[in-house]
Amino acid sequence: MTFTEPRRPDVAARPADPRRWAALVLLCAANFMVILDAQSVIVGVPLIAADLGLSPVEAQWILSGNLLTFGGLLLLGGRAADLLGRRKVFMLGTALFLVVSVLSALATGGALLLVARALHGVSAALIAPTALAILTDMFPEGRERNRALAVSSAIAAMGATIGLLLGGALLGWFGWPSLFFVNVPIAVLMLVLSPVLLRESRDLSAHRTLGVAGAVLSTASLGLLVYLLVEAPELGWTSFPILGLAVVFLVLTGLTIAVDRRSASPMLPARLFRSPVVLGGNVLTVLMAILAYGMSVVLSQYSLGSLGYTPIEFGLSQSVMPIACVVGAYGAQKALARLTLRAVAVAAFLLLGIGSALLIGISLDGAYLTTVFPGLVLFGLGLGVGPVVLTAAALAGVAPPDAGIASGINVAAFQVGGALGVAVVSTIIATSMAATPGPAGALAGFHAGMIACTGCGVAGVAVAVALLRRARRGNLTAVPRPH
Repeated sequence: MTFTEPRRPDVAARPADPRRWAALVLLCAANFMVILDAQSVIVGVPLIAADLGLSPVEAQWILSGNLLTFGGLLLLGGRAADLLGRRKVFMLGTALFLVVSVLSALATGGALLLVARALHGVSAALIAPTALAILTDMFPEGRERNRALAVSSAIAAMGATIGLLLGGALLGWFGWPSLFFVNVPIAVLMLVLSPVLLRESRDLSAHRTLGVAGAVLSTASLGLLVYLLVEAPELGWTSFPILGLAVVFLVLTGLTIAVDRRSASPMLPARLFRSPVVLGGNVLTVLMAILAYGMSVVLSQYSLGSLGYTPIEFGLSQSVMPIACVVGAYGAQKALARLTLRAVAVAAFLLLGIGSALLIGISLDGAYLTTVFPGLVLFGLGLGVGPVVLTAAALAGVAPPDAGIASGINVAAFQVGGALGVAVVSTIIATSMAATPGPAGALAGFHAGMIACTGCGVAGVAVAVALLRRARRGNLTAVPRPH
């Protein structure tokens, strides 16, 4: 028997918008554009660095600068959308994305490109949580929202792999500026259609403000955390700069909590975490991101480095995953109508964990179909199920005024988890390679990285069992509001 929390009348969803399915296509396009940009640039970094004369450290910041501003500003972007209007902030983020894509494509020096990439992160921090909040506002909680989240998750998964394929093709045919020019027509179309398909929504409570102190502290704290995760593998986890910055991060986090408790408009409202389902959804999102990014680090280094794949060959070798993701996402929204949320989440992490365990067996001379393909299929299925059920949990019963900040928290959880996955797995591989030079050391690092991913899968099952108990069959629990 499953204990369920009663649905409160003050968190009832707004009436469904008749434009919601057309709007979903637009929101999926936004998600696709952000992910496509991030993934395609990964393939192009070596060529961009060589063309612009960037050092290895400077080249790293083509990716890290974007990650830093994206992760650091997500909460602020979500709160701004709640207060200023979600459609307005979504269009602002899209317009900025359009401008900086053109600037990136036309960059003739490394400094301009690095600044543009950081601004890409700012625009993504406005688009991503706002798109999720608009989806939550336009689709009533339950089966329709689950279906919309499944579609959005499947499109995101496709964007991740298509980004690798498209990035390799564009680099070979048109050069690296085309990686950024490809964003332009998508962004223009989104700006034209947004006023037509998206309804405006915001928090109309007069007493609510942005809360400057909380906004600055939470942004600085989250940005510093992402910076630590990006720099730790290079500087060393126990180096003095990293330990010193970790202390600063803890102090900023403590100050953020203290300021939020006194604020009428906190950046991290405590009421959002009083439900174990919402808390569990965000904790599990971090674990899922660690798995997704950690596995990508292992397979990209294994395929592009040890096996000598070209970017296009690597993308093709991973193409089974988006297909499995689509199947998993479709199955998840069907399962949520019949099974408890906990059961679906446990299934997702079992698939992710078993898929990771199968990939521990990768070797330098093993056949793709026997050593890689089975693990990719199971991992892809889990990666399709996971975002649907975890996003639904993280937004379960959230009141309309808090939809933007709740979405920002969930997207931030994924970004922090992704940065952590890259940092930890990269460190594991680098340590093994330093201890045992040559192919043997690299292979040992790949195995250790997949063992770490398998451990995250086991941890995800345990967290899901512990925190996702209060879920309804076919619907999700409401978040208690303050009295």
